[in-house]
Amino acid sequence: MIALTSILSAEESEKTYNPIVPANYDVVWSFVVFLVIVGLFMLFILPKLQKVLDERAELIEGGISKAATAQAEAAAALEEYTAQLTEARAEAARIREDARAEASEIVAQMRERAAKESGRIVETAQKQIEAERQQAIVSLRGEVGVLAADLASRIVGEVLTDDARQRRVIDSFLDELEQSVKAQG
Repeated sequence: MIALTSILSAEESEKTYNPIVPANYDVVWSFVVFLVIVGLFMLFILPKLQKVLDERAELIEGGISKAATAQAEAAAALEEYTAQLTEARAEAARIREDARAEASEIVAQMRERAAKESGRIVETAQKQIEAERQQAIVSLRGEVGVLAADLASRIVGEVLTDDARQRRVIDSFLDELEQSVKAQG
């Protein structure tokens, strides 16, 4: 009988056994093990995983804020550099303009000095010419006087040895000569 029951139960089990669909007890025990694994995962692994994710999020947010701060500092440094560069260019332009103005002032001073120096040289030359002219006139008067006295003594036949008389004759002759030159000119 046992053999028969075992054959019958084997036939029944063969009829109801489907390899794709597991048995009810397998489903129940698999579900229990799944719940235990999920519970252990939620108790131990999930908090650690959440902690690591939170740390990474904080690290990323800190990196982003540091990058934003660095970018703001870089922008401020660029702005400061640009302002310094603009200021340096303006100062260089001002220095160039000052140098040009100073150069033109120096040129004007040198021209003024040259004009004064040339005026002084011309004035000195004129004074020297006038002095030489006066010296030549005096020398010519003396020579002309001697010649006039010799000539007058030959013409008149009288010797003009007296200095006072000789001077009077010479002066009157020269005065007449100057008046005739002025009348012609």
